[in-house]
Amino acid sequence: MDDDGTRGVRGSSADRVPGPALPPPPTTPPRVPAPAAGPRPAATPVEQRPARPGSASPAGQPVPGAPVDAWLRTPRPPQEPGVWRYGYTPPPPEEPEGVSNRSLLVGALISLLSALLLWSLWRNGYLPYRLVPLKLFTPGEWWNPGTSGGPRTIEGSDALTVYEAILFGLLAYGCGRIGNFSELFRRHVADRGQPFLALAAAAAAGLTQLLVWKEALPVVRPVLVLVASVAGGEIYQSQTVVNVIYAGIAAAVLYPFARLGRWRELIAARRGTAAPAPDGTAAAPAAATSADQWPELRTAGWTDAADTLTAEVRTGRMNDVDVARLRHAWALATRRPDRLAPLAEAVLRTGGAAALHPSGHRDLPRRGARHDVLTGQVRIGRCADDPHNPYVRRGTGLALEPALLGTSLLAVGPPGAGKTARLIRPVVEALALRALAGQAAVLAVGGAGAPLGPDDAFDVVVRLGHPGSAHDIDLYGGTTDPDEAAAVLAEGLVGDVGSLDSRRAATVLAQLLGPYRAAHGHFPSVPELRELLDGTPAALAGLRTSLEAAGHHAMLRELDARSRQAGGPGDPAPALADRVALLDRPAFTGFFATGPDARPFSLRALGQHPLRVRVDLPERGHAEASRLLTRLLLAQFTAITAARTDTTLFACLVLDDATHAVTAETVRGIRRLRSVNAGAVLALRTVDDVPETLHTPLLGAVGCTAAFSGITTWDGKRFAEAWGKEWVETREVAQHTVFADQPFTRALHALRKLVTGKAVTTDAVTVRQVERERWSASELAYAVPAGHAVIRLATVEGEHAPPLLVHLEG
Repeated sequence: MDDDGTRGVRGSSADRVPGPALPPPPTTPPRVPAPAAGPRPAATPVEQRPARPGSASPAGQPVPGAPVDAWLRTPRPPQEPGVWRYGYTPPPPEEPEGVSNRSLLVGALISLLSALLLWSLWRNGYLPYRLVPLKLFTPGEWWNPGTSGGPRTIEGSDALTVYEAILFGLLAYGCGRIGNFSELFRRHVADRGQPFLALAAAAAAGLTQLLVWKEALPVVRPVLVLVASVAGGEIYQSQTVVNVIYAGIAAAVLYPFARLGRWRELIAARRGTAAPAPDGTAAAPAAATSADQWPELRTAGWTDAADTLTAEVRTGRMNDVDVARLRHAWALATRRPDRLAPLAEAVLRTGGAAALHPSGHRDLPRRGARHDVLTGQVRIGRCADDPHNPYVRRGTGLALEPALLGTSLLAVGPPGAGKTARLIRPVVEALALRALAGQAAVLAVGGAGAPLGPDDAFDVVVRLGHPGSAHDIDLYGGTTDPDEAAAVLAEGLVGDVGSLDSRRAATVLAQLLGPYRAAHGHFPSVPELRELLDGTPAALAGLRTSLEAAGHHAMLRELDARSRQAGGPGDPAPALADRVALLDRPAFTGFFATGPDARPFSLRALGQHPLRVRVDLPERGHAEASRLLTRLLLAQFTAITAARTDTTLFACLVLDDATHAVTAETVRGIRRLRSVNAGAVLALRTVDDVPETLHTPLLGAVGCTAAFSGITTWDGKRFAEAWGKEWVETREVAQHTVFADQPFTRALHALRKLVTGKAVTTDAVTVRQVERERWSASELAYAVPAGHAVIRLATVEGEHAPPLLVHLEG
């Protein structure tokens, strides 16, 4: 086949970073692209939404063309797993379940009418002994004889005036508390906000002033009496003093309404000035070592480098990826003191372009999700306002980060549920940004045409079966150990065959791979491996001749053992040959090459370099071969990451379709990933795409699970069992008919039944604690709306969040 000179040069070994040569640093840094257009949820008080200009955008990344200093100073408080931390503010305390508006209005009206009736009875003298408390504390000569005798002197009249004012104030206070006027005011006036609040308070203040000066409310005369008793009656001879007293009364009546209506805040907002904080404290100025001034460099004594980066940040010559990359580079350099000086010199020389990614890129060509590169979070949705979600999580953003992906994630949903667009691609995008910051390596595997990102967002793009692919895949994982290569290859070839022991298959492969490598210095290509597994006499004879000529007697014994076992009962060689034949197709000619001239891409490079790799599989024409390769890549990834010694780089494998890719061995490998700073993201259409014996082990191996809308009740049952149960309080109400004994009561009950059509009943309420599933199978199948998913998260440290209903934003 004419391969245009591409055969034998695809890929890279683990010791060399694949991709183009390093370009010279750009003269101007790239701008952070705006997030993809799309519907955004309405703002809630749970998250801060910084406003432009000069602040971070709601997407958790700097506004295009604006400095990143405000974005860098935005608080990111530690929160529960999965909470979008950028600009997070906690929600207000949960309010207890209140009475209905109807009950509230009726109660306030009854309280008001009762108070008016009581005050009318008081003023008209229908309440007995109403003056007894006052006569006990005043001289007797002020009053007429008898318990109902009124005042005899002017002093008694003044005392009665003050006494009535005090009783009126107590009556008004009691009426307000009993009628719950504060809650009524909050619901129907304060919650409407300005300017309705200020206008309603002004109307109430005007009505109150009218009633006060008309002396319908006992305010003016009691105040005048008290002033005269303290300062003497001669004070009223001065009109100025009288005017001052009247002005004080008017101001005192107006002040509570000004506080309720928040007139001061409204006036300050109209004038464009901020009102002071309620506690009288002003916002503190930024500290001299705020985040945008690189305090870690100043603390270490590199003030010049810190000043350079501060100027780069404030003038907009750095983006968020630059900040994350340089912070990570400095953290690594502090562990190796010999790297501090070169890094500081590079910062002084190139500014924000120091410590660049090997590709020379400083950002992705475009972003489709909302990222906070500083924390590594990618926002995938918002927790719905649903009773299943805890109150503190309702309305908060849900985000994924390496601390969560390190426990691996399993997403299950039917086609069209949004797994790729709303979960897989944002995760790949976030890991690619983290790779540009030197903190992660990502391998994204999907079918050809899967929207995992543009080609220029990756360092290595492998298009299996496409003649224009610049890279290839190493079937043997880049290892030189025949036993290790045989174990991983056997898992990829026949790991899904339940009737075949993968260990026996690995033994068969090792009996052929070892002798072939000893004879030729490399592992066999796909056609050669197929001939050896088929037991072709010419291939075996040629291999034997090469071993005899080189004197590899141990390998000759391995080959003889293979010859004796060939054709026996339960020999896995025919099954292995059939699976290898799936790769020995004309479409794959030029791929999976071996030998000294072949340089396929090895997954071992993921553990050494912050690479962004995408593998496109030919799912349409070669579905079975694509599943085999997916299974092989998963087996290689788990084996390679578990064996690496340097775990500072987070490595993640993302499978857009993991159908028939999960085996018993890979499940055990996934369970080990969290201890080596690695993770896997697996997407399935249904759990039945995994062998039934692995349903429980797989759900137990992953820490994060996502059930998308549209799953079946069978899948829902498995998730419900994996998520466990919780204690909830239930209320059972039983209605019992009331039987009256008295004739008058029976007549009332009969009249009520005639009017309402229902018998008189009484409710018996039983409250108890029961254990129920967090989400039942039926709820997962039928109660999850379109565009939503139920997601359960856990971190590598052991923290976990309950299953949350999330509205996915894409």
